[in-house]
Amino acid sequence: MTKPVCLIIGYGSGVGHGVATAFGNDGYDLILASRTPEKQSASINELQSQGVRVRSLAVDAGDSSMLGKVVADANSQSAIDVLVYNAIAPTFIKPTQLPAEQLVSDFRVNVVGALEAAQAVIPSMLARGSGCILFTGGGWAHHPWDQAASPSIGKAGLRTLALTLSQELSNTPVRIGLVSIMGQVAAGTPFDPEQIGKSFLQMVSRPSAGYETELFFTGT
Repeated sequence: MTKPVCLIIGYGSGVGHGVATAFGNDGYDLILASRTPEKQSASINELQSQGVRVRSLAVDAGDSSMLGKVVADANSQSAIDVLVYNAIAPTFIKPTQLPAEQLVSDFRVNVVGALEAAQAVIPSMLARGSGCILFTGGGWAHHPWDQAASPSIGKAGLRTLALTLSQELSNTPVRIGLVSIMGQVAAGTPFDPEQIGKSFLQMVSRPSAGYETELFFTGT
């Protein structure tokens, strides 16, 4: 029997690994996409040692033409059941010091890449009659921080993208979800990546009745 497939864009040792662990333990095959897969070898080996089948991909989430092609190719090889967009460009600088070109570059990763990735899988998900697209949101979308102006703008844009996609696809079998992490991610704390990862998995199986697109992870 073919296992379901989860593609994580922006895989790393933090939230990305927590999400991968949750889905891998639930029986998913994983496709893990990051800019430098070789830097993630230890985390990937950990997953494989647990019996999870993993394939890694190199992709720059800020290169929309490349990203769309990579996702489409991966989807053609093994139909993606769950897409998780976890990429972020974390430029920490106040708005008066933020170069416009940097904001545009960051926005390509923080928002545009999410749109491109979603557009690459939605048609096949609709054709199959199932699928889920999840985004990593954050507290900065609700409580912007001047020292993180670019990520705050990015998370606000990503939240709007998720909510509008959810509206558009509300009468289809494709589910859209946003897990908004409302605190500092760190292992061994209430915002442990593995606990966050479980919240992403919960979004896939939450009942349709009363389904809310955004889930607030508050560490409680």
